[in-house]
Amino acid sequence: MSLDMPINFTGHHVEVTDPLREFTIKKFNRLQRHFDHIISINVTFEVEKLSQIAKATINAAGKAFHADSSSANMYESIDALVDKLDRQIKEHRKKQTEH
Repeated sequence: MSLDMPINFTGHHVEVTDPLREFTIKKFNRLQRHFDHIISINVTFEVEKLSQIAKATINAAGKAFHADSSSANMYESIDALVDKLDRQIKEHRKKQTEH
């Protein structure tokens, strides 16, 4: 279940639990299938009033991808976050193949 690249987890006003960490790693595995030049990933979880916010920065070879997502549930935020990053990576790959 582990990735080939390091993932740094940070929590602001929220504890980064093992189930949260494992769920996030499982979701980020999907990104590695599309783009294998990922160097590191920084993930931040925040809680602001009723919003559960997930932010991530992916450092890849010559490029950085950033996205954030918020919802009432942290797991939904992570899902949406990975979807956004997945779209960015696919667009980046598409541009690379067109050149």
